[in-house]
Amino acid sequence: MNKSTLIEHIQSQAGITKAQATKALQAFESGITHALSHGEEVALVGFGTFKVNERAERTGRNPKTGEAITIAAAKVPTFKAGKALKEAVN
Repeated sequence: MNKSTLIEHIQSQAGITKAQATKALQAFESGITHALSHGEEVALVGFGTFKVNERAERTGRNPKTGEAITIAAAKVPTFKAGKALKEAVN
């Protein structure tokens, strides 16, 4: 499923127009992005939790030359599925 099919699904399930479904999905995306960028965690009970993890600096290899390089520390967004989502998938 891609973004446009998700919008169509939201439209049919909620009984709203495609424009309203698009705005709803964009609001959801921006809300999660805003919370994560401010160091907050977003927990949707039964669905899952979005949060930011910190990845430490590490040494890697340039695959072309084999030269050792330093990969900088970074913050990465993660998603952990909730119990209801895990059960629905299995």
